[in-house]
Amino acid sequence: GSRSLLSLRIEKGYGSWGREYSPEWWPQEVGLDRLIKDDKPEFLGREAWLGLKGRTPRYRMVGFQIDAHPDPEVPGADAAGGEPVFLPDGEPVGHVSSGAWSFTAEASLAIGFVKAPALDAGHTAFDVAVLGLPHRARLLERPAFDPDGARLRG
Repeated sequence: GSRSLLSLRIEKGYGSWGREYSPEWWPQEVGLDRLIKDDKPEFLGREAWLGLKGRTPRYRMVGFQIDAHPDPEVPGADAAGGEPVFLPDGEPVGHVSSGAWSFTAEASLAIGFVKAPALDAGHTAFDVAVLGLPHRARLLERPAFDPDGARLRG
């Protein structure tokens, strides 16, 4: 059951507490800044938020589709979390925080963090070291399942 829920949340691009959402990451790095209402006179952490608000993100939380089976003759594996992320030239730029096979998308998906400058430079192809071997990963612009949230509101 827990692996099913993991797969479903990754298909939607939803982070989880302790992996994607933690005090380590700023709200603008994980996409939660849009939920903060500065016009509220008081809320827990308001002063901390106002101190961080104008800062440029160091990393950004992103979704990946990973080529989990680069060689059809060799069994593949999915990212699980903790795998390093590299640019195709070998430069390290981040890590995977969660990963799973998506039965809906029929693909290996992952959520991770990539240095903001690499994304700002337009990089969309990465290598993820799954079990120590490089696997090509494509940046997902939108969640793999129900990207507009139509089923969620239906």
